[in-house]
This record gives sequence, structure tokens and C-alpha cells, in this order.
Amino acid sequence: MANTVIIGAQWGDEGKGKIVDMLSAQSGLIVRFQGGNNAGHTIKVQGRETILHLIPSGILHEGKNCLIGNGVVLDPFVFLKEVDELAAKGIDVSPGRLGISKKTHLIMPYHKSLDNAREAKRAGKKIGTTGRGIGPCYEDKASRVGLRAGDLTNPQLVREKVRHALLEKNVLLRELYKYDTLDENQVCEELLAIAPRITPYLKDASAEIQKAQAAGQDILFEGAQGIHLDIDHGTYPFVTSSSTVASSAAAGSGVGPSALERVVGIVKAYTTRVGSGPFPTELEDDTGRYIQTNGHEFGATTGRPRRCGWLDIVILRETVRLCGLTDIALTKLDVLQNLPALQICVAYELDGQRLEYPPQEEGALGRVKPVYEEMPGFEDDISQCTSVEQLPDTVRAYIARIEELTGVRVSFISVGADRAQTIVR
Repeated sequence: MANTVIIGAQWGDEGKGKIVDMLSAQSGLIVRFQGGNNAGHTIKVQGRETILHLIPSGILHEGKNCLIGNGVVLDPFVFLKEVDELAAKGIDVSPGRLGISKKTHLIMPYHKSLDNAREAKRAGKKIGTTGRGIGPCYEDKASRVGLRAGDLTNPQLVREKVRHALLEKNVLLRELYKYDTLDENQVCEELLAIAPRITPYLKDASAEIQKAQAAGQDILFEGAQGIHLDIDHGTYPFVTSSSTVASSAAAGSGVGPSALERVVGIVKAYTTRVGSGPFPTELEDDTGRYIQTNGHEFGATTGRPRRCGWLDIVILRETVRLCGLTDIALTKLDVLQNLPALQICVAYELDGQRLEYPPQEEGALGRVKPVYEEMPGFEDDISQCTSVEQLPDTVRAYIARIEELTGVRVSFISVGADRAQTIVR
């Protein structure tokens, strides 16, 4: 293999968890490099489903070590809940094989309160946040007042930082948002009560990665949300609060960019989006509802229904440009079964001009008109196919067209939810 970055090439929910889980078998260390528990990675192995929000998907493979990098924002209570759920299934989640960077910022109760209070106040202009406190935590990180995982070894520092934070945040909650304030002592006591369970996991993530590399192990870097939710390059302001592009794997885990050798973009065979924001190929008709139902398009984290639409190559071209994709992993191809025809958006029209890439101006994506190319659908059940040769001609033609339009090889083809239902080329 090689040191590999896994990213979602659309707006998230592309099936990253399954591909990370599969590639983890060939890696020595799996590192989560950005995002928080606003992501949900679903892995299905021999009919048993596991949903992970913070812990890297590689934890399901015996003998594989996992790290949560400094680019992640971590809710310590959610982390421990996930640890306990995995342990109850007989999975080893001991500090010997799972670590948290000491530089990882912690999501605090006041971050979640601010997140929900702001979204409620936006009324008809909601961004679609999950309410997990992700954005406010990244704000504190950028403002240099955040609480980091390593601080849990110093109770006095924890109390000082919480006191400083609530001086400002309680005023905002009470005066601006008319929201319940938080008690400083209660926040500190609840956090310090679980600190002894968190601190054994604390590690120098950069050093751990360096050791793995020195031992000749391949590293797998796992992202969370899709590229078009990137804080800089996504459909702003309907984005997440971190950088989701492939190069962030270096900054978010503590390695140099030369360590990133392969970039695999996870591409759903159609397009989905959760929450608000422009979506040029969205289908608000029976076809869209068919894809949503057949694809079980409901969020693993929030349960919210996902908006569904045709495959958007314009969005994918931008992903290729931003991330330098070396491979595509095409997921949920089986969901398109029994549709008489498949549409691929190959370009946009905006103000009389044809665009090969998304417009860069804020709000412009909401005004584009998709230019479609039609391809025949398929009726065959492809869920048991184990090679490209077994796929129907129409399916192979669809895959080939994606390769032609993006210039990237489709190296993995998912034909079902289970780990085993993946064709590797």
C-alpha cells in the first residue's frame, strides 16, 4: 500500500467508514485528523453494524493501533461512551492501541449550548449545524483560549480556563440568546470526574506516527466531513468548522506533507447532502425519494434525512483539483438498481456561461443550472458481484464515464453495505 489519506469527495456521508475499515487491514496505524462527533462512520461486518463518531474505524481490526489527532475536536463524554460501547462488543479499546493527541481540543458543555442557541436564533437562516458544539470549540481554538486534552492532567489549569470561558459565554447565553447559563463548578467537577479515564489515552501523536513509520508501517489518515464542507473551499457559509481537504491530514496529525503518498476520494454513485446549502443536482421528486429510501439515506449521527440527487461531476472535478486524488472508491452503486436512466451532471450554466468547475462567489452555486448527460440504467442485482467483469455492461459504462470525466481511476467499487461487498481493481 502506501501512506494513504481517505477523504469524502462530496458533501459527506459517502461511505468513508467502510473503505477506511477495509484499508485498515493493510495499515499499521490509523489516524483521524479533523472534525468531531458531528461525523458518523457506519461499518457493517458479517451483518453486524457499528457506528463510530470519534474513534477511527480501524479499531475494529485486531492488532491495529489508532490515534485521534490534534486537528480533531473531542467531546470527552462522547469518547468514553464510544469506548464503553465498543468494549461491550469485545473490542480492545485500551490505551495500548488507542490514543488521543495531547493537543486535541475538548468540546465543552458551553460549546454545545452556544451552538444550539445560535442556530435557534437564526430562525429561517439556519446553517444546519448538528448542535454538537463543533464550531464554538474551533472558535476557542482559533482565539487561543481552548481547553486541550493535555490540560486534563492539571486540574487548576482546567478550572482557570473554564472560569475564563464562562465569563464571556454566560453573558452571551443570558443576554443575547436568552438561553440557560452554565455553572462553573458543575462544569469543572463533571469534567475532572472523568479525567482519570481520559488521561491514560494521551499521547504525543507526532511521535507515535514517527515510530510507526520507522517500523515500516503504512499510515492511514481518516477524514470526517466531505470536501465541499471545508471551511475555506466548501459552499460557505454552509460548511463545517475545520479544513477537510487532503492536505489537512498533515497539519491535523502532526506529520510533514511528504508523508501523504496516496489520496483516495470516496464518491457516492449519486450525490447527497444533509442540512442547508445549495445542491444543484437535488431531486425533489419520486426518483429522489426512491434513492433516499433505497439507499437508507438518514444521518448516522443525527438521523436527519439526506437530500438526494444525481452524480455531480463538477463538484468532483473541484475535489480532484483541491486534493490531488490518486484513486476513487465508488460507493452505493447498488442503490441505483431499477432506475431506467441515470443522469450525470457534467457542467453548470450560470448567466449564459458554461462552467466546468463550481463558481467561487458566495451564493453563486445556488443559481447554477446543471447540464446533464444521460446514461442507461440497470435492473440486475449487482450485490453479489466480486469482479468488474461480473458487472452489467451499463454499470461498467457508468464507471468508465466517471473515470473519463474526472481523470481518476475508480479502484474500489462498493456493491453492498457489508465489508466483503467491495470490488478491488
